[in-house]
Order: sequence, then C-alpha cells, then structure tokens
Amino acid sequence: MEKKTVTGAEALLISLINQGVDTMFGYPGGTIMPIYDMLYNYTDKLNHILVRHEQGAVHAAQGYARATGKVGVCMATSGPGATNLITGIADAMLDSTPIVCITAQVFTDKLGTSFFQEADTISITIPVTKWNYQITEANEVADIMAKAFYVAKSGRPGPVLISFTRNAQTELTNYLHRPYKPFKIRERSSYDENLGLIPNAANLINESKKPMIIVGQGVVLSNAEKESLGVAQKGNIPLVSTLMGISAIPTNHPLFMGNVGMHGNLAPNRMTQESDLIIAVGMRFSDRVTGDTSKYAPKAKIIHIDIDKAEFNKNVKSDIQILGNAKEVLINLTPLLKQKKRESWFQFIEEQKCEEKQLIADKYLAESEETTISMAQVVNTIARVCEGNAVIVTDVGQHQMFGARFSEFNHNRSFITSGGLGTMGFGLPAAIGAKHGVPDREVVVITGDGGFQMSIQELGTIMQTNVNLKIVVLNNSFLGMVRQWQELFFDRRYSFTEMVNPNFVEIANAYKIPGLKIDKYKELEESVLEMIKHKGAFLLEVAVKSEENIFPMIPGGASLDNILY
Repeated sequence: MEKKTVTGAEALLISLINQGVDTMFGYPGGTIMPIYDMLYNYTDKLNHILVRHEQGAVHAAQGYARATGKVGVCMATSGPGATNLITGIADAMLDSTPIVCITAQVFTDKLGTSFFQEADTISITIPVTKWNYQITEANEVADIMAKAFYVAKSGRPGPVLISFTRNAQTELTNYLHRPYKPFKIRERSSYDENLGLIPNAANLINESKKPMIIVGQGVVLSNAEKESLGVAQKGNIPLVSTLMGISAIPTNHPLFMGNVGMHGNLAPNRMTQESDLIIAVGMRFSDRVTGDTSKYAPKAKIIHIDIDKAEFNKNVKSDIQILGNAKEVLINLTPLLKQKKRESWFQFIEEQKCEEKQLIADKYLAESEETTISMAQVVNTIARVCEGNAVIVTDVGQHQMFGARFSEFNHNRSFITSGGLGTMGFGLPAAIGAKHGVPDREVVVITGDGGFQMSIQELGTIMQTNVNLKIVVLNNSFLGMVRQWQELFFDRRYSFTEMVNPNFVEIANAYKIPGLKIDKYKELEESVLEMIKHKGAFLLEVAVKSEENIFPMIPGGASLDNILY
C-alpha cells in the first residue's frame, strides 16, 4: 500500500476504516477536537453516534460488540471524558467484551504538569484493560491501532484503551497500514497441545451416566453454538447455560434445560448436584454459578474447556483442562462420542422441570385480575409477541433475572446483559449500541426504574438518531433486588431502597418518544403488541408488584442444595 501523508487524527480514522469499523459512539471535548474536526470529512464512511454521557458511549460500544461479534469502538476527550469510561471498561473486562476505547490526552510536553483536564488515564485503566497505550507522536498511530484491534478480539476478548496526546493528533505522518503480527506466531491451533486430552475427555463422557454441558459466554465468543449442540446431540447430553451464555442454545431445544446459578432454573441447579460429569465450555465458574464451592457438584468429575489458562482451577478444581478455542476443541471431540439413552437421567431432569412449573412458573405466569402485574408476565408476553426472535437487553436487578428466566430465544447473540460487574445503567445505552449493530432485528431493552434513571439521558441519543428501540420500564418503586435481600436477610429493613419516581412516559414524550403506562394485567398483551408494532422508538412503563421476589434463589455463599422458592 502506498504511503500517504496525513495528520495523526486522520491516520486514526483511516486505521478504523481499515479495521472494518463503520459505527462508533462518542462525545467530543477540547483535547480530542482535532480528531472530531477530521471526522467531519469521514462521515460517509464512519457513522458516529453522539451519546449524552461518555459512560453511554462505552456501554453502547459493548452492546454493539455483543450483538454483532465485532469490536465496539468509543471515543472521549481527556480528563473527565476518559474517567467517565472507566465503569464500562471494567464491565467489558469482566464480561470479555471486545472494545477499543480512544481517549484524548494533553500535549506530550505538558504531561505531569496538572494541565487542564489532565488525568493519568493509562495508570487508571491498567487493571481493567487487556492492554493500553499512550500515543505521543503521529508516527505510532497506524501500528498501535492495528495492535489494539488484534488484542481486543484475539484469545479471550476484552477492552483496549488508546490514549492520544494532543500533539500526536495534529502532527504529520506517512501513513501505511500493516496488519499486526505478534512476535510469537503459533503455527499450531490452540488445541494441538491438548490433543492427547481430547480422547481422555471423550472416554469420561462415554462412561458417564449423568453428564451435563454448561455453556458459557466463551461458546458465543468462539462462535461454537453449533458445535456445542453437536456434542450434546451426539452424546445425548443435556445442556444448561450460565447467565452470559443465554441464547447460545435455542430455549426450545429439547436438550436445553435452562439456566444455572443464583437465580437459575430448578432443574439445572439440581442437575449440577446430582451429575457425575460436568463439561464446562467457555465459562469461569463464577460465584453466581457455583455458590459454596466446597459443596459444588460433589458427585461430578469436571472437564473444563477454555481459552484462558488462568481460569483453570481458579474457583473450582477440574479433572481435565483443555486449553483452546471452544469451537476447535468441540469439533475434535464430537466424532469420539457415543450415543447413549440415559433414560433415568432425563427422567430425573423432567421431574425437576415439572416441579418448577408447578411451584414457580404457574405462580408468576397465571392469568390474574389483580391490579398489579408480575415482572415475569411482562417478560413472558414480550417473548410470546416477539416469538423468541428479539434481541433482549437488560439492565441490572430483579428485572434482569426475570428477563433471563422467562425470555425465549431462537437465535444466538440475543441476550445482552451486564454479568460480572452488574452495572446499573448498562441497559439503555447497550441497547442503543445493539440496535445500531443489528438494525434489522427487533431490540427490546427491559430495565427497572432504578437502572433506567442512571442513563435516562440517553433518550436524547435515541431522539437524535431516530433509532427504533423498544423500551420497557418495570416500575416497582424500589431498588428491587436490594429490597429482596433486605426482605429475606435483613428483617425487612428497607433502608433507602424505596424510590419516588417521575412520570417516565412524560419524560419520554419530552424526547419525542411516544409512551404508555399500564398497571393491569388485562392491558398487558395489547400494550406490548402496540409497542412492537409501532414504527419507531416506544416506551412502555409497567407498574409491577412492589414487593415481588425472583425465585428460585440460592443465597449468596450458600450451597446449590439450599434453593429458596
């Protein structure tokens, strides 16, 4: 490729285009102004979405990445612009979301002088990024940006931050695009070094009477959904999902049994305690999945497949650890498996599912003439109206767990939520990013009255971009999940969890977004249909039961045997 003399700012934009970027989210400021000035010339190739807060930009980049499988991109100025990204960067780190964050910095010769809007962004972000780097001269731009995208999406994905000094944006450089090549190029596929372990894993599976597959987000990140189902079908093995693995397997598949963990389904958690073999694919055995690790899966041997060696034996000891890309490992495992009926195992599972339906699902979903509505009824109605084809984005709290439990999915990359960090305010901007990433799909954000108000200003982003996003606010006038814990474990001492809320529909109307509020079950179906059929953004506020709890529930730190419902 022929060299081209450009400014550092233009070199950055050309780099983004060379990386296949077409959409990014950001907020301008003084120090990053040369980049935004140059962006004025590139609006035909780069669609910049102006958010209303930098945290909205990084969450939108996350939502875009999670919905598309591409690297999300966001930009912010120096100082407070950069520090406002930190929560989203930390969220992306824990949830292995590939994003590249571009922040400005003061002039190189002013670093360390407490210059206006100077913050040590590099030091601040070291703990929450896969890699970060400060560009101090324009000649660095092309190679550093190529490396940034490589690092963000390779191996276990994650966030990368590039700090861009003011002088580097305006200096001239001879731009030449070169793909990044790591110093050590591995000629073999990652599973080769574990090739001898795959037959051992197959033998364990073939000998097992009560195996189960736990599907984590690593299955989604490696595009191994088809291969996971292939293993399950070849060996006649039931699958369950972590919170972050939801939608990797269609919820109506006969081998899919639901979600594990603190607010997971009854059957998967009881299966875990009864199983003699767990095949864990792309998951990290988080505390929300395992509960008390000393009492976790007491009868099971564990095969752990993951691309990150650091996850092996970190929380739960495993018998076989296979390091590698989940897709590649499963492709090699499948031919070695034998079909087994496992009649008694599936009978046990069916008994647990029937018990949950009787004790839990009917309690939430039964038609009612009460003036209040269950969150489960709302989520279930959305699933039914959308026929399992929508992308569901949630904020964090009770509604998140109801969304995980009662949504239905026919397609992968359809459930987007904040898992590891549990970030309130994530939902609305992440949904904006997701909709920009997959504009032809229906995107519905389900949020609570608490989380919604943490990023409510992003309604302005929706108004300006005319994005067709459906917003469902489940309003119980409480910080619902905290209130539930206060009820169960703090003697109903509701300390600062009750909320006095504004009129959300009127606020939406101020942003030229039509809305509707309901409080009766008989209004629910018609209102959801009206929302989905509306051409454009729409807000549906549902007044739900103020003291409803999400069950089943495993108390924090308790054994999976200790299920409350």
